[in-house]
Amino acid sequence: MKSRAAVLFEAPGKWEIVEVDVDEPKEYEVLVKYTAAGLCHSDDHVAKGDVPSAHYPYCGGHEGAGVVQAVGSKVRDLEPGDHVVASFIPGCGRCRWCGEGKQNLCDNGAFMMLGTQLDGTFRLHHGGQDVAQCSLVSTFSEYSIMPEWGAVKIDKSIPLESAALVGCGVPTGWGSAVNAGQVRPGQVVIVMGVGGIGINAVQGAKHAGAVRVIAVDPAPFKRESALKLGATDVASNMTEATDLAQSLTNGQGADCVIVTVGVATGEHVGQAFAATRKDGTIVLTAVANIDENVIPVNLFEFAMYQKRIQGALFGMSSPSRDIPYFLNMYQQGQLKLDELVTRRYKLEDINQGYEDMHAGSNLRGVIDYS
Repeated sequence: MKSRAAVLFEAPGKWEIVEVDVDEPKEYEVLVKYTAAGLCHSDDHVAKGDVPSAHYPYCGGHEGAGVVQAVGSKVRDLEPGDHVVASFIPGCGRCRWCGEGKQNLCDNGAFMMLGTQLDGTFRLHHGGQDVAQCSLVSTFSEYSIMPEWGAVKIDKSIPLESAALVGCGVPTGWGSAVNAGQVRPGQVVIVMGVGGIGINAVQGAKHAGAVRVIAVDPAPFKRESALKLGATDVASNMTEATDLAQSLTNGQGADCVIVTVGVATGEHVGQAFAATRKDGTIVLTAVANIDENVIPVNLFEFAMYQKRIQGALFGMSSPSRDIPYFLNMYQQGQLKLDELVTRRYKLEDINQGYEDMHAGSNLRGVIDYS
C-alpha cells in the first residue's frame, strides 16, 4: 500500500512530503487510516535535533485518531471499521510498570525512538530504505501500522478530529496537574507555558479544584485562551506569576508549579522552584534538549523546605484506561477538546503548522487528512 507521509531525512531538518510503502500488518498489528493528527511540540524536538531518532528517514507524529483498515491474524479486540486513538506507549500489560498501573512507563517504551515495531523490524519504506516510525504509530503518515495495544478503541459517535487530542496533549497536561502535581481543592497553581500541553494542565488544575490557576505565557493569544479554558489569572513571565502567587499565600508561593514550556531548560525549573511554597511540588513535563543536565536549585532549600521535583510522562496516565475516561468527560461536557484546535492544516502544510506554533498563534494545530 502507498501512503503520503511527512518524513525527516536528517535532523535538524524540515518535514518532507513523500510517498511511502506500507507493509501489511503482522499477526499482532493493525493498519489504520488516520483522519486527524495533532502537531505536538515533541515531534518538533526531533526535527530541531533536540531529541535524535535512532534511524533516518523518520516519519513523525504520535497524536492521532483514525479507522482500522485491516488486522493481523492474532489480533483479538479490534476489527476493520473500528475507530481508534493512537497510543504512543503500547502497554504490554505484563511488565512491572503495567502491573503497578503505570502503563505510561511500560517497558515497550524502549521502542519509542527506535523506529521499529515490537519485533525489531520496519513497516514503512521509501526509495529502498526503511523508514522509522515515531513511537510505533507515525500519525504523520495517512496510513500506518501499529501494535494492537497501540490502538485504543473508542465510541464511533465521537468525532475523530477531537478524539485525536487525547492521544497525547490532553492526558499529558491534565495528568501533570491531577496525577503528578496532585492538585487539591483550594490550592494555588502556576502553569508555565500555555501551549498544547499547558492549556490542558490549566483544565486539569481547574477540574481538581484549584482556587487560583495562574497561566504564564509571553504570547497574548495564549493568555487570552487560558482565561477562557480555566485560568483565573495570567502573567507574561514568571516574575509576575511568582509575585502574584506569593501575594495570595502570605508570601509562601504556589502549591504546585507545572513546567510545560516548549523546550525546557534548567533555568525554567529553577524559576518554578523559586515560585513554590514549602512542601510544594514542581512538575517537569516539558521536553528538554537531551544534553540539558543542570538544574540551578539551592540544595539546602530543597531539603529543608521539603520541596518535590516530579517528572511526568504522559501525565502519569495509563492510555488504555484513561483515553476512554477523557472522552467520556468530553461527552459529558466536563472537558473541552474542540476549543483546543486553533487551525487545521493539510499534510503538505505541516511546516507552516510548526511555524505557527513557534509564533505563539496556536494552542493546537491539527493535520486534517479528510
